[in-house]
Amino acid sequence: MLQGKKIILGITASIAAYKAASLVRLLIKAGAEVQVVMTPDATAFISALTLATLSKNKVHSEIIHEEEWANHVALGLWGDAMIIAPATANTIAKMAHGICDNLLLATYLSAKCHVFFAPAMDLDMWNHPTTKSNIAALQSYGNVEIPVEYGELASGLVGLGRMAEPESIVAFLTHQFEHTGRLAGKKVLITAGPTYEPLDPVRFIGNRSTGKMGLAIAEEAARRGAVVTLVLGPSALSPHHTNIEVIRVETAEEMFAATHSRFATADVTILSAAVADYKPVEVATQKIKKKDATLAIALEKTRDIAAAMGALKKDSQIIIGFALETENEAANATDKLQRKNMDFIVLNSLNDPGAGFGHDTNKVTIYDRQGVVASYDLLPKSEVAGKILDVLR
Repeated sequence: MLQGKKIILGITASIAAYKAASLVRLLIKAGAEVQVVMTPDATAFISALTLATLSKNKVHSEIIHEEEWANHVALGLWGDAMIIAPATANTIAKMAHGICDNLLLATYLSAKCHVFFAPAMDLDMWNHPTTKSNIAALQSYGNVEIPVEYGELASGLVGLGRMAEPESIVAFLTHQFEHTGRLAGKKVLITAGPTYEPLDPVRFIGNRSTGKMGLAIAEEAARRGAVVTLVLGPSALSPHHTNIEVIRVETAEEMFAATHSRFATADVTILSAAVADYKPVEVATQKIKKKDATLAIALEKTRDIAAAMGALKKDSQIIIGFALETENEAANATDKLQRKNMDFIVLNSLNDPGAGFGHDTNKVTIYDRQGVVASYDLLPKSEVAGKILDVLR
């Protein structure tokens, strides 16, 4: 699956940089084209000449050289994937906070492709809370961690922190590209965020959804080559990928109309929005004044987007729904899947700490009509997005 792929390999100043020679050889052997970008200090651990010889390409390490200016934007746009291996604690911190003081970081900030990073550091650095926070930030941006391995470290300590072996990194990338190709050119329609149902010009009925899960799915689908339309309810968030068309809506009716207008041409529809089930029967034209001790508001059902799209679904189309539950979770989710003619449903529970609205993490179980497809422990929503899209085989 790496045949013909364009790989940017970023190398930072770690003793694990010696593994980069083997990694370049394996990538080239798998049919990839490799461009190496090094931090200036990385050249003390492995020579640019070695990497240039193995990659058959010039190695980049300085933004401004005596002979030329290195175009980090062009390099970032060139790659099908960027791998930073080894990724030191220092570089991870800079990536997480947008610090751009070398060519590798400039290329990272310009990259439009998948970015993978393989951490390499000592045990105490790996376990430090700031490292964990920085890695979580990178994952929330859609970057993918290649897990560290357990073993003897440069300090002599034994534990987690070793960079993954080159063979493991190539296997990891191959797996990622196997899943990525399946969405290339497909039209994916996604709903995300809450809806707000107005009571008067000031107040509304809403919920706590931020749209983070739906945006993560949209970003991941776009990175996998899909043409994405995101119908987004009121949210402070915006997608970053240029291949995502955003339709902003506010009410359930507006979300229904936008989804319905694009559904017929969608190959895959993912309904992750937290749509209001009810709306006020009447909307006051002026602000409702506080007068009586109680206030009764009559509500009526909103149109059921999932059921309506399920009724229109053709055999060639796939619908993935979401179920946020607090009780009888599996039964409620699978019942919703059957009633609304979905192909898959993603269950998450408000009973699980760190899952649901507002978090950067989620814990999900995915069902199809035969039962459980997969169940995952708490993961960053960027990773959950990939797991959900992996069911599209």
